[in-house]
Amino acid sequence: MPMSLLRLTARRLVSPACLQAAASKKHKLRLEMARPSSNMADFREVFAKAKHIAIITGAGVSAESGVPTFRGAGGFWRKWQAQELATPGAFARNPSRVWEFYHYRREVMLSKHPNPAHIAIAECEKRLSKQGRSVVVITQNIDELHRKAGTKHLLEIHGSLFKTRCTNCGNVAANYKSPICPALAGKGAPDPETEDAAIPVEDLPQCEEDGCNGLLRPHVVWFGETLDPDILTAVEKELEICDLCLVVGTSSVVYPAAMFAPQVSARGVPVAEFNMEATPATDRFRFHFPGPCGTTLPPALARHETEIIS
Repeated sequence: MPMSLLRLTARRLVSPACLQAAASKKHKLRLEMARPSSNMADFREVFAKAKHIAIITGAGVSAESGVPTFRGAGGFWRKWQAQELATPGAFARNPSRVWEFYHYRREVMLSKHPNPAHIAIAECEKRLSKQGRSVVVITQNIDELHRKAGTKHLLEIHGSLFKTRCTNCGNVAANYKSPICPALAGKGAPDPETEDAAIPVEDLPQCEEDGCNGLLRPHVVWFGETLDPDILTAVEKELEICDLCLVVGTSSVVYPAAMFAPQVSARGVPVAEFNMEATPATDRFRFHFPGPCGTTLPPALARHETEIIS
């Protein structure tokens, strides 16, 4: 049969209107299948059965505590955004300016407190641990608000504002001093017209290990640096055993963290996203709960009626 006749026969058997309707129906079905649920009762049923829960958190979980992000419009410290200061090159060129930036952030964080989302996560971990169930928090945040809230099983993939690392000997140490060194007292004001303090390197935070005196840097992962392989290995192990994953307050655009939850979802594990708005990964998840994390998360993680409290 000639090709033109084949085309003619096809047109006669199935009209364009029918084809369009079928395609539209198929597209609608695919959208309905892809659209995540916002049914809290269904989520609670999954939550009640979960033995190993992984909770991935980002800046959104701390926003309600008043933590500045230094991202997007208006996210400046003086004339710079974080990505201009949080780099090895910026620190090599001007360690005084970078330390002023981090000193300001440390001082701000010392005045901030965990919000209901942090507290709900910590209380959930404590309660479930008594039932032989586990909760791990994998956070991109460096503010330690999860730790303040009482979270014990915590993987800080981007480090912490309250840890330092020596550029000479490599020693990592917790440091909650305020100010972190005398020369930074009263420095770090964020106003654009503020002059750099231009603190000499020898007066910036120094290593206290015997005989070292090396220049300290914040123990955070800067732009252009790779994540700690030991932390990534620990994250991978947790994601392999989890049977429920929550994504809380993260935009799902910063890699490699953006791939954590989609990888869990790909192996058939339920993933629930708690975020102000949809993200590029939302359609890969089973649940999506829009709104402030401090409002949506506490009822999601509250004690389920099937839980036995000893």
